Amino acid sequence: MSSPSITVQGSGPDIGSPNSTRSPTFSSPRKEETVVIQDAHTYLPLSKLLKDGDIILLLTPAVPPKASNSDPFEPLGRALARYHPYVRHVPYLPRNGITATHAAHIRAASVVVFVISGPAASGQISQVTLAEMARNLCESRPQIILACCDVRSLGPLETSFPTIVQIPDYSPSELEGAARSLFREAQRPYPTGPNVQNLILAPKSWSVETWHEHRDMDAIYRLWCQCVPESYKLSPYMFQSLLHRDGYAMHYLVREPGTSEIVGFCATYTTYVDSGAERLLGSMAAILVQPSYRNRGIGLSLHNHALQQLTKTRGVCRLQLGSTLPRLFYGLPIDSPAEDWFRRRNWPIHPHSSEPGTGQEVCDWLLKFEDWPAPDYRPSGLTFRPCEPGEFDMVLEMVDTDSKRKDNVGWYDQYLKLAGTMHVRDIILGLEGGRIVATALTYVKTRGSPVAEDLPWAATIADDVGGVTCICILDDEPSNASKRDSIMLRLLDSSIRLLSEQGMRKMFIDAVKGGEEGFQSMGFQKWARYREVWRDV
Repeated sequence: MSSPSITVQGSGPDIGSPNSTRSPTFSSPRKEETVVIQDAHTYLPLSKLLKDGDIILLLTPAVPPKASNSDPFEPLGRALARYHPYVRHVPYLPRNGITATHAAHIRAASVVVFVISGPAASGQISQVTLAEMARNLCESRPQIILACCDVRSLGPLETSFPTIVQIPDYSPSELEGAARSLFREAQRPYPTGPNVQNLILAPKSWSVETWHEHRDMDAIYRLWCQCVPESYKLSPYMFQSLLHRDGYAMHYLVREPGTSEIVGFCATYTTYVDSGAERLLGSMAAILVQPSYRNRGIGLSLHNHALQQLTKTRGVCRLQLGSTLPRLFYGLPIDSPAEDWFRRRNWPIHPHSSEPGTGQEVCDWLLKFEDWPAPDYRPSGLTFRPCEPGEFDMVLEMVDTDSKRKDNVGWYDQYLKLAGTMHVRDIILGLEGGRIVATALTYVKTRGSPVAEDLPWAATIADDVGGVTCICILDDEPSNASKRDSIMLRLLDSSIRLLSEQGMRKMFIDAVKGGEEGFQSMGFQKWARYREVWRDV
């Protein structure tokens, strides 16, 4: 759910919108009809938009002529010119895409009519994809899609096309009829203005299957790279290692029935809540849907199936959007377009509420050591240093106590992973006399720390970024509570010193709740923002 996706993201993270509860119905157009499939912004008829001197840009694919050697779409240009004399006809080659020349013509036009002749040939870029590129260049200019085929053969059309007109083919008579419809009130067989996606014969629900790591990994990795923002890109090895968790992970996918192509994926994990080894957190770590298949119910099918499986798992007492550890996205990326989608599925997203798990902001922070203002205040009676092996059991006891009190799920297990390893010295301690009052886990990707296996993002930012995670400060006593900020400063300063000795120049801290002004004043920059969302089972 980084999506990240959750997201994240996608984010974050991606989510398909729900399917209709009924199969779509529509009347097939007669052979000779021009059909306005959608005109969401009421661009038609064009006569009400165009003024004298305004240019219509006609973008048509270069296709073999059916009869003469002339461009098959010349009749469309001539027909449009009968209604508005300023028409500029520019062909495009699917293999070359939308070029700088096309972009210049788009900027000079008032209206763009983009013609799609049919589905893509084998190995050729889709004309729908090129239409999307042109749409981005259009900015606020009206773009009319003229499909010279059944729109269902083009796959799901993105909602970024407000106006779509369909004709049976690109014969001269059909093209002339299309020109008439663009300038006159065309027949509108769908008085309620259906969403374009309703014309695609999608199933009511999609069959969800359990993933097979060795068979499906390559396709799922490609889907991840297609769906998430650049900052969340992972190496194939790291991506596979995050998904591979024997006994603690179960992932699901949806295939396109006709081709068996993977078009949707959901990653889920279970994590022990604390040291009790009885209660589990069920995490819906990410839902990914191939962009051209969104808004068809795939995300909903994955969401419902994953929730059902997590809820049936013995010991699961809480469900979370995102994942604590291993980490894809901590929660739902802030400003995710899927936020309302999850809210409608009874996830408690109420950011202004003080109740935990209802959408409060949680941040990942990044610090350049050169920006760090070394603290000059040293709390009396406190010392900070790396942990010694003989102190490890006391560390576990302290972390268990603090994590239970503050509901820091999965933190105990992160410390426990270091048992019997040299990485015990990666723990920074704050001590008051002989008592441990603060701890922090540091990790560097090149040193083989088990912690880095669950937290990939420091390593993806740069080779000189080390990580700090699971910071515990015992502030249950008034004396410690009043010194919390100074303890945090000294703990971070000691972590920076240790990481600097290991060749690092930056520090990444994940999943911090609150303290925004304090972190910014210390030179930290926000790297990611999430909403912490969970609900009890």
